[in-house]
Amino acid sequence: METQQHRTTALVVGAGIGGLTAAATLSRAGLDVRVYERATELRAAGSGLSVMTNALTALSGFGMDLKLEEHGRAVEVFKILDRRGRLIREQPLREVSDRLGAPCVSISRAALQNALLGQVGDVPLELGAAATGYESDDDGVTVRFADGTTARGDILVGADGLRSAVRRQLAGPEEERDSGYLCWLAVVPFEDRRLPPGYVGHYWGRGRRFGLIDIGHGRYYWWGTRNMPAARSRSWSGGKDDVVRAFDGWAPEVRRIIQETPEDVILTMPSCDRVFLERWGDGPVTLLGDAAHPMLTSLGQGAAMAIEDAVVLAHAVAGHPGRPRAGLRAYEEARRERTRTMVTASRRTSGIEQLQHPVATALRDAFLRWVPKSVLSRQFEAALTFPAPVGPAPTGAAAAGVRADPEDRVTGEIGP
Repeated sequence: METQQHRTTALVVGAGIGGLTAAATLSRAGLDVRVYERATELRAAGSGLSVMTNALTALSGFGMDLKLEEHGRAVEVFKILDRRGRLIREQPLREVSDRLGAPCVSISRAALQNALLGQVGDVPLELGAAATGYESDDDGVTVRFADGTTARGDILVGADGLRSAVRRQLAGPEEERDSGYLCWLAVVPFEDRRLPPGYVGHYWGRGRRFGLIDIGHGRYYWWGTRNMPAARSRSWSGGKDDVVRAFDGWAPEVRRIIQETPEDVILTMPSCDRVFLERWGDGPVTLLGDAAHPMLTSLGQGAAMAIEDAVVLAHAVAGHPGRPRAGLRAYEEARRERTRTMVTASRRTSGIEQLQHPVATALRDAFLRWVPKSVLSRQFEAALTFPAPVGPAPTGAAAAGVRADPEDRVTGEIGP
């Protein structure tokens, strides 16, 4: 019997950083992509993030340039300071990123989302589509939505974040893993003559930290943390005055940016991740970004890991023309160790940064002051190096392919 030509259809659930990047890369690889987002409008929260060297390297190898330095600010200076603003250590981030050939960019979440939307092109994006589950069979997968509608495709990419409906069905009920502290964050216009362009400052106290980051165009992203039991952080209902008190006596620039931030733009959230999930997919279904491997923010690699995922996913599917399920398993295998390392390192680093006992914090700060620069550089280089072979971007013909034969539809198949 003659095999029918078929262009692989990918359903992407979630239009955050990972979902939009997956839509852009998969469509460039020749798939018919459709994106479904539970929110009724694409409006990113008023926070910032880092797009690290490794993410930009991954995108450039795929032929994508988001021109993020036009929308954000490349990191020029990264300092660790004590709570009063005294230098503990200047980190060699800029030096390592220069050596690797791409900057680290600080940017607002909204600006990054808009840049990614510009790369998605004519991929259909349906808002107000809250996925509740899916059914898979030998021929593909059907996604169910809260309004009773469904969508049918060959593969499903769950990019729907920490509380992913796709992950919940795949992995079963799970508890979020609390970090033991509360986070405040905001993006505001801010200038301070003491802070150089491209400034990133992390201020360490006892059980509290503060981040001050230049994201360009006269704006700064700031975040603060305070140790707090999970039960209290999840029900916390304080306001700006509580944030002001939490950082009373800290460096002048810290106190001033809090004072100049309108209360209604300060976001409050507990910090949490999940136990690392070893199995991300089954049959025509896989996970990506925070849905697969949510991590604490201490390494600033959350967005970069989602972007790396999307690039590797597109390469893997394109590398298995007509056999998208084999491509999904290859993607998962390629990403497991890298993301496990990042999740583990983020939690370990977070615990060190949030130390509260005065002796422990003094030892922490002393270690950072005296650790050799070569050790810090090696750590940064390991995180900032995109580990997958980049190579030429897949062409549309490579992934459009032919519908897989029945023997290629076996759940969990891995093959060349």
